Amino acid sequence: MTGPFDLTGRVALVTGGNGGIGLGIAKGLAAAGASVAIAGRNAEKTAAAIAELKAMGGRAIAVAADIADETSAGQMVQTVADQLGRLDILVANAGINIRKPPEDYSLAEWHTILDTNLTGTFLCAKAVLPAFKAAGGGKIITIGSMASIFGGGIIGPYAASKGGVVQLTKSLAVSWAQHNVQVNAILPGFIDTPLTRGGRQSAPEMFAKVVDRTPAGRWGVPEDLAGLAVFLASRASDFITGTAIPADGGYSIHL
Repeated sequence: MTGPFDLTGRVALVTGGNGGIGLGIAKGLAAAGASVAIAGRNAEKTAAAIAELKAMGGRAIAVAADIADETSAGQMVQTVADQLGRLDILVANAGINIRKPPEDYSLAEWHTILDTNLTGTFLCAKAVLPAFKAAGGGKIITIGSMASIFGGGIIGPYAASKGGVVQLTKSLAVSWAQHNVQVNAILPGFIDTPLTRGGRQSAPEMFAKVVDRTPAGRWGVPEDLAGLAVFLASRASDFITGTAIPADGGYSIHL
């Protein structure tokens, strides 16, 4: 019998899995034995990510999708099931942000952020449920943020979407427990990715403030989220659902 953290024979779909946090999680799942499907908008980045996963000895495919479109989300899930034979794990990671004061957002920008981060998470979760029911269960990992906990002056729509992701996670967990589906959220702290690197370079004082407040004394890296994702994707977390777990080096507990 395999160990509780072993994902051999399992199939995971990671949206936005071609870089940053998503790729860090995808690599962790692959290292634990899962076959991984990556959905990403940048075909070149996705191809490079697939090559990395295959170089690890894993089985990996790329799928194209607009996660904010219900039909496209459904087709994405069907493609994964057709090509990899089943689907056991969803990591709803894809997301975007636009930074500006609340009064400067257009309604279109508001909808773009909410539609991708919150509606997209809902549509992907809804799309995988039939496959999970057919398999006798499944795991959904949503991705929140420190903005799920704290406010921010120039991230109003993003914070609203990530707060919504946590509440959606709890609601799905309650509703789908009857199908043996566990739904949990990871709340990443300040993670060193290409998306955050530019901001740190333009505002080096922000880097210092984050490090000063973080008990771990550093920014995180995408690989720091892999262990938690493997845990939440595995049998080890079968009695854990509806949680929102910070992976932030202690940032959110420090006064």
